[in-house]
Amino acid sequence: MASEQPPQQVQLPSLPPNDDIPEECEDLTVSDSAGHAFAPPARIAARFYRPPNHRRKSLSSAASSRRNSMSSVHSQLSNSSYRAACRSNHVAQYLRRASILESRKARLAAREAHAEQVRIRAALAKSMPRGSNSEERALAAQQAREKHLAQVAASCAEEVRRAKKVAEEMKERRAAEEERYRLEMEEKLADAERRRLEYKRNTRRPRTASYPATNEGKKPVIKAPPKMDSEVAATCIQRAWRTGHRKAVLDEFAKLGLTIDKVHDTTFEDISGLLLNEKVLGITAKVLGLYELHENDQKATDISTSTKNFLTAYLILGHPAAVFTKDGEQEQDLITKAKDLVICFEATVSKSTTFNRFRPGATQIENLHLAHATFLTAFGDWKSQDASALIDIMVASFVNLDAIWQTVKDDTDGGVADDYRNGIRENQLAIYSKIRKLAGHDRANMLIKKAIRESRRARLRRKPVGDVRPRVADSHVIHPEASDGSDAVTVTAETTSHLAQPVSPDGSQANALTRLFSVIPDNRVLTHELAIDKEYRIDVGPHSDLRDALNRQVCDSMRRGYEQGEGDAWTMAMAQNIRSKLLHLLGSSKPDNSLKTLISEVLDPEHVQRQCEQGVFSYQNFFSFMASILPKLCAPFRDAEVQALATDLQTYGNLEEMIEKLFKLLHMIDLLSLDYSNFLLASVAPRLIKEAAGYEQRAFARDLAAGKISLSKTRRWWKNAAVNVVTEADRRDPRNMPTNQKIYARGLVDLAIATTPLKLDDLPETLEMDAARIARFRADTVRVVFVGAVLLTAKNLLKRDVRVQWKAQAARMCDVIKAARYSSEDVSESGVAARLMTALESAHAMPAATRAQLQGTISRLLPQAETGRLTDPVMKVLFQRLRAHVFGRLGASSSGERVRQASVASEGLAGSGLAEFIALVGEVVEGLGRVSEVDRRAHGGWYEEVAREVEGLGEEEAMS
Repeated sequence: MASEQPPQQVQLPSLPPNDDIPEECEDLTVSDSAGHAFAPPARIAARFYRPPNHRRKSLSSAASSRRNSMSSVHSQLSNSSYRAACRSNHVAQYLRRASILESRKARLAAREAHAEQVRIRAALAKSMPRGSNSEERALAAQQAREKHLAQVAASCAEEVRRAKKVAEEMKERRAAEEERYRLEMEEKLADAERRRLEYKRNTRRPRTASYPATNEGKKPVIKAPPKMDSEVAATCIQRAWRTGHRKAVLDEFAKLGLTIDKVHDTTFEDISGLLLNEKVLGITAKVLGLYELHENDQKATDISTSTKNFLTAYLILGHPAAVFTKDGEQEQDLITKAKDLVICFEATVSKSTTFNRFRPGATQIENLHLAHATFLTAFGDWKSQDASALIDIMVASFVNLDAIWQTVKDDTDGGVADDYRNGIRENQLAIYSKIRKLAGHDRANMLIKKAIRESRRARLRRKPVGDVRPRVADSHVIHPEASDGSDAVTVTAETTSHLAQPVSPDGSQANALTRLFSVIPDNRVLTHELAIDKEYRIDVGPHSDLRDALNRQVCDSMRRGYEQGEGDAWTMAMAQNIRSKLLHLLGSSKPDNSLKTLISEVLDPEHVQRQCEQGVFSYQNFFSFMASILPKLCAPFRDAEVQALATDLQTYGNLEEMIEKLFKLLHMIDLLSLDYSNFLLASVAPRLIKEAAGYEQRAFARDLAAGKISLSKTRRWWKNAAVNVVTEADRRDPRNMPTNQKIYARGLVDLAIATTPLKLDDLPETLEMDAARIARFRADTVRVVFVGAVLLTAKNLLKRDVRVQWKAQAARMCDVIKAARYSSEDVSESGVAARLMTALESAHAMPAATRAQLQGTISRLLPQAETGRLTDPVMKVLFQRLRAHVFGRLGASSSGERVRQASVASEGLAGSGLAEFIALVGEVVEGLGRVSEVDRRAHGGWYEEVAREVEGLGEEEAMS
């Protein structure tokens, strides 16, 4: 054992500075003390070089492990080298290895726990709802932009205020310098003037020494103030008095406290009364006189008017909504001018101080004069436009009163004219004075005369121009019925009948033709229409159209009769019918009238029959005879038509031309017959009007007794009107119960002022003869409401005054709607909407956007006007205002109240947006008034009976 060599010392290779543990696959080399590397023995190499493991440890795990550390390698080598000798170290090595493994497991568990926490936080963050980054960024950008804009606006406002302040200071500094220079110059001039006066008084210079003697030890000599002459003293006194006067005037004005804030805080009524106070007007006039502002208002007749015009600026700034009826460009410009004037005036007053003897600089006075003149110009333009609208409204009121007077002036029996005369005259004088004040004497007279002339011409427009009296008529032989009124006079001997088709030549054709020509209404209708309208005449147009249709059938039948060989029979029938008609036109003449005898002989049926049997009857001679007879029978205003027909009847060719000329002859005879009927009606009209109420009352009583009619619809109509009136009266004043007149007026207004078509079930039996008139009133109501809504929308879009009358546009639109009759196929670009738009654009230019909006409004409102279902708010409001206006005028109980309602009717309609329809609404009210008067005069007893029944039923229902 002693001879054994000690084991060779094994030295491990040096490790990296970071003590990284090498991988197991890396080669380990052992070097001796000399530093030579050599391969370890096989048994040692087998211990160190183990089979490769595919799972590589991470760098962090290798770096943290102590298996590859220097101490570990050394311990392993020592263990392997000295196993036999150092068995005790083996247990310690394994203990260290176990502790290292435990610590590694602990680190891995901590890492796994940390990873699990990270996964849990990621899952929670993912599951939490979060907003869009883009929205957050947009919101943040918007807030930043608003903050930046606010900062920019604040900085700009600050710069503007600073600039204004600098400008104002510069202006004040310059004004002060100018005033100081002026005062210095005045003082210098006054000093020079004083020296000049002293020099003039002391022409000789006193003799003195070259050097002034010293006055030591002597008392100072006090010189007396220089003596002023009368002119200088007067100037000083006047200057001091003027300064004191200006100070006193400005102090009085300051005591009033008249500022924009005070005007704005005070109500319109209170500030209006304050500004019209004589004391305020006097003090303000003095202030304006100090600054010579009265000279700018050249249109003012006196100082009071000029002062009121100036104080209007305060009223406009404080209460623009009460002063202006609309917010247009002209109103906004006037507000701006008033603001400039008030600001400049208050600045001038504030700069009137003791320093400048209460007299601001010339620049300030010039700015004030310029602002005042600009305001007066804008105020005058606005006032002239507003005055024109007021003048039109008041002229319309004057014309309405004149129309009422024209209606009642001929009533001398009932004393209606006496009741109305005083009220109409007083109201017309009040309106005339206002018109003359606004428009002047000459222009007021011209406007009123022109309006009255047009109104009366429109009332007479239905009458034909010229003499309507037939040449052979004799009014003295017309015998109306007796005054007892047992029955109305029969105007014509013929009655309405339908044409019987001629089937045989035995004379039945003549009987059928004889019943053709009279289409006169029955007696009750005639008396009723005359009672409502004294100038009523049978309308030629509809009756002429009906007769033309019947004549055309007769001529066609005559043509077929000629083709079938029945020409002689038709010729005798036609001659007999024309003879009877012409003799009827001459029936009131004398028996020995030569023209009557000539017609009887030439058109004698037997004579015509003999001519036809002999074959010598000539239509050419017949037409020539008629051409010579008709001018002697017609009225003078038909001369041109009759002469044209006579020229056309001279020649004819074939059968077709003969039948056509015969048709024209029948048409002319029909017109002459209608003219003669109207002449007879005009002759007996006074007697019929006088007996109309009694005759209609008796006729209604006969129909009621015979069971032809009942009062069921009248009771239902009266009950509905009573419920409506009582409900409204309870809502306003329960103590004021409505009268029967109010109930009747409400029922009549509900019946006539409506949007839906008239149904016969809704019409009471007492008003059945007025069905066509009430239907016309309903159509007028719909037309007024629709056109008024369109015009009101157009005025608001164009920023025009709603009180200004667009009469031409309203008339054109009404004609378009009346012609179209609300046809559904015309509601298009090429229909009613386009034509209405053309009527508006022809007088008022409008932008494309305004035009499109107005076009849409028209297209939207047309179907509502067609169906009568008003859903548009504007149309509903206009309809309610129109019905309330008509009911207010129709429900007036006395003549004075009716006159007052008529005098303010134009202003009320203009304020409601219906300024263009003052005349049309006046005609509707007048027509309903006449209907009410005639109806209650004829059926008043039945209305009282129905009222008592309805009232009794109401009391029974209330008790039950």
